[in-house]
Amino acid sequence: MDLSILYRGPLSSCNYGCSYCPFAKRREDRAAVARDHRALRRFVARVAVRDEHRYRIFFTPWGEALVRKGYRDALVELSHLAHVDRVAIQTNLSAPVRFVEAANRARLALWATYHPSWVPRARFVARVRELRASGVRVSCGIVGFRRFADEAEALRAELPEDVYLWVNAVKSTPAPEPYDEVDLARFAALDPLFPINLRNHESRGQACRAGASVFTVDGDGVMRRCHFVSDPIGNLYEDDFAAALRERPCPNATCGCHIGYVHLDRLGLSRVFEGGLLERIPARLPVLGQARSARV
Repeated sequence: MDLSILYRGPLSSCNYGCSYCPFAKRREDRAAVARDHRALRRFVARVAVRDEHRYRIFFTPWGEALVRKGYRDALVELSHLAHVDRVAIQTNLSAPVRFVEAANRARLALWATYHPSWVPRARFVARVRELRASGVRVSCGIVGFRRFADEAEALRAELPEDVYLWVNAVKSTPAPEPYDEVDLARFAALDPLFPINLRNHESRGQACRAGASVFTVDGDGVMRRCHFVSDPIGNLYEDDFAAALRERPCPNATCGCHIGYVHLDRLGLSRVFEGGLLERIPARLPVLGQARSARV
């Protein structure tokens, strides 16, 4: 069976202090860091055991992980396993990326978020260009606040042409910076999939690959359908963990996060992203008009 695992261990700290992030500038003591490292090594050791499955691994930490050597080592190690087709991670690219030289770069990918308040654009773009020059796949994105629109356009102009730029719509209520038609058009011109991300998609009772071929794992190995359904379904460290995987209708009224709704069957986004689904790299992009009229 081909399985995608979204791993989120105990780590909950970040070296940036973005006002819109709950983990901004949170620090952990030595005991917490050690606990996170033990959980990470246990996870890597389990994936390293060859079984009947093929794996795609996606690290989605609550915070910034690549500043920790253990996560860089984990990416390198997993990328060399013959039964791991892809290993990817969400990151702000604040840490040096030279570690990728030791990885199997054909299997490694990074999902990189640009935070204009915390890093010069030139430094972020330089890291992206370094990754692309080394053969690592990377997508880049920005939180779609109105105040970041100019930066988003400047970022698009400076990134390599083959790097997809995504924009995460701000959907909190009440909206801190409500969009007008000009804002929507600007962001959609940068990211043809922005109109899809702008919606909270009806999901209750809908077919979803989460819990079947895609699932999340925490630091204790507890498996859940996705990050947005809290009910456990099994444990990765049990011999029969795969018996917990099956099709289940979504219990939530809506799904508004890309790493959740991308697995909803009715949206058909697996055809858009194909082999780049975890790292958010589309195989093809719809034209703007098609994105606006997509079934949402």
